[in-house]
This record gives sequence, C-alpha cells and structure tokens, in this order.
Amino acid sequence: METNAARDRIFARIRAAQGRGVTVTQGERDAVADYLTRHPQGPQPDVGEDRVAAFSVQAQKMASTVDRVATLAEVPGAALHYLDGLKLSRRAVAWTSLGELPWAAQGLEVECRPPVREPQADREHGDLVGITGCFVAIAETGSLMLLSGPDTFASAALLPETHIAVVPVSRIVANLEEAFARMRAEHGQLPRATNIISGPSRTGDIEQTIVLGAHGPYRVHVILVDQQ
Repeated sequence: METNAARDRIFARIRAAQGRGVTVTQGERDAVADYLTRHPQGPQPDVGEDRVAAFSVQAQKMASTVDRVATLAEVPGAALHYLDGLKLSRRAVAWTSLGELPWAAQGLEVECRPPVREPQADREHGDLVGITGCFVAIAETGSLMLLSGPDTFASAALLPETHIAVVPVSRIVANLEEAFARMRAEHGQLPRATNIISGPSRTGDIEQTIVLGAHGPYRVHVILVDQQ
C-alpha cells in the first residue's frame, strides 16, 4: 500500500499548525545541517582499526552467522553452502541489484521481487529465504542498516524465515553516528523507512526465555565481500 501521500498530508498539517509553509525550505535544511555540525557528539567506543573483524565479532554475538568471500561472483556459492548446510530451501527472493549474480549456475532459484506471505503456501513453495544488500553495516553493534526503496524493499529482510545479507566490507562503518552521517551525505534525507537489524528476530517472556523468529527471520546470515 502506498502511504507517501498520506504521510505528506500529515506533515503538511503539522507545518501549518507551526505557521510554516507546506514544503521544507532550503533555509530550514541549512539550519539543520548547521546544528548537526556544531552539536557536540557523545562518547563513541573505539572499535579498533579492523572494522571487519569488529563487525564479525559483534554480529555473531547477536546470533547472526558470518561468511566472507573475495568477489560478488562467489556470493551464490556461499549462499548455497549455507542453505544446504541447514537443509533449507534453494528458492529465494532478492533485491534487484543482486539479480545478475550467477544464482542459477549454483542451482539456486532466485527471483527479484518482494516476498509474498500466503497462509496456504507450503514450505517447499513459500518465500522462505530473502537475500538483500545493505546501506551500511555497523561495527560497534554488528547491525545492518537497510534503507527502503523501490529496489531495496524491506520485506525481503523481514518476512522470510531466513535473511541472507550481502555486505561489501567497504560499507562497514564504525558506529550509528557514522551511519547516519553517511546517509545524509549520500541521500540528503531519510528514506521512507530505515531498518536496523541486529541478528534474528527475538522476544522474551517474563522468565527471560528467548524465542527466535517471533516477529521476523529465524536466521540472519551475513556474506562479507572484499570486492569494492
């Protein structure tokens, strides 16, 4: 469902109540940029010089699994090894940007489209595996930051039982502050949705019994790619 128009109407009413125009002016944007530049940052833990190692350690602490390959062309083979190792489906949905990788050569059936949740779909034919990239990966917490868009649909990371994330090591940043700074530098403004994923979905009851996959994937597998 398209919600951009409704969101814009809500923001327009808020701005009208504040005595502002319907659209954001360049002066307002400049004022925000100036504030962010002058505002002192809080303490930031040192993640060390090797951000790849720091990210890998923290991601595994969050119950993600991590693999590493040299080139993008090796990603399908790594994905196959992971899926077959857990006897999972070889069918997956993926972001459009990953569509040209040699999935079929590895015996994987990958479609570039959002997943569909059908109550009557069986485990063989349902969309149980989602493959995405990420905007950045955060070394401090082992998290993935995903920005929504027509070709980077969040549902591929949130609906399937298994989420495989393809992460170029060049996209690993030290912390959340650096992640948002890069977002402003590369996109200028926040997208419709920003998702920060820290391992599989989980919840806990009053006795602190952790259950994985409660509100999203049971598994998160990260494939780090050295190729720029």
